[in-house]
Amino acid sequence: MKFNRFFFFVILTVFIWSCKKDDNGPSIEPPKPLSEIVNKDNDSIIKYLETHFYNYEEFNTPPADFDYKIVLGKIEGDNADKTPLSEMMESKTVKVRSRDIGLNNDEEVEHTYYYLVARQGTGVFPTVADSTYATYEGSLLNDVKFGSSITPLWFAFSNGTRRGFIEMMQYLKSGGDVEIKDDGTYEIKDYGVGLVIFPSALGYYSEQQGSIPAYSPLIFKIDLMAVNETDHDNDGVPTYREDLNGNGFFDDDNTDKKSEEDIRTTLVPNFLDNDDDNDGKLTIDEIKVDGVITFPYPDTDKDGLPDYLDSDN
Repeated sequence: MKFNRFFFFVILTVFIWSCKKDDNGPSIEPPKPLSEIVNKDNDSIIKYLETHFYNYEEFNTPPADFDYKIVLGKIEGDNADKTPLSEMMESKTVKVRSRDIGLNNDEEVEHTYYYLVARQGTGVFPTVADSTYATYEGSLLNDVKFGSSITPLWFAFSNGTRRGFIEMMQYLKSGGDVEIKDDGTYEIKDYGVGLVIFPSALGYYSEQQGSIPAYSPLIFKIDLMAVNETDHDNDGVPTYREDLNGNGFFDDDNTDKKSEEDIRTTLVPNFLDNDDDNDGKLTIDEIKVDGVITFPYPDTDKDGLPDYLDSDN
């Protein structure tokens, strides 16, 4: 199951102000443009990939007590013969919009992130719009850890900060059976295990976040436990299906934009609109046949446009 790129939801606008003193008092240095940082970040990531490895031998032939945790190490000394991450990780290129990370321009710059599926998992793949239940460990390219979660947390999707973290989820499957223990705790079996390394524009960019310096590429180890399919407007159409133009952003798909502009109302993209064609009939009612949601969605006049997007059907 494969889905087009990514997201919109939870837009976190990032402003970082770096002040320096001069004769007239402090001055404000705005965030650097994406095009100035992207190549520097990628060069740093490539260098890391070429000089580090993960415990692939344990994943290939798991010991009896193996905990399925990714361990990263440098290729040196006794590990000089290890296969580098650069030969084991896949890459994906996505567009980053300046406005989504707090920059006041319309720049769109392609960024590449690198990912590794160490264990696929046995459950279901999430889409980039779904909520995921996962544990993580985050570190910098100098291998200094900045955060982790032993207990799983729910994560929502974003095309702003932390986007690289969210991107990784679509390559993993959730876990399988849940084992309830005698003490009331539980354990999820056969969950997906992965690694993602991404440039700062897919992380926190110019914002210093705790011990994470500004403009830091980030590394995340992720264990995906569970998935919750998301329908932000509860209109029966999953959010991932609302990306009609397939460009990976949900905020620019608005079927009834013209009619909304004509009546001077607030413009609402489809993924937040429960009447996508503004015909007075709720989307959830127009995608049902005999009271049951049916996909492909009904197209009464057979014009190739589903009823819920067709105000003229």
